[in-house]
Amino acid sequence: MNNQEMTLEFVRILNGWDPFSIGEGNYDTEIADILQALHDLDEEEELANAMQAIYEFSFEEVLPLENCLAISKKLMIIKRSGICSL
Repeated sequence: MNNQEMTLEFVRILNGWDPFSIGEGNYDTEIADILQALHDLDEEEELANAMQAIYEFSFEEVLPLENCLAISKKLMIIKRSGICSL
């Protein structure tokens, strides 16, 4: 899987996650920040913490860490299977 394919898969997963029930496609800023975090981080827990902070900053509400961890695990599986660095 090349970098572009991985990025598209990351975006697909993140677009499908609607943690605040505001509708798919309303998280572009957060998705961009998470893509950057994916580039910088290599552990599920670190990414989950970053995701939690990103959404808290935008929505002033803390998501349960376990919700963020479930998504971060999916993203890290894809990142690790891609072999290419982001």
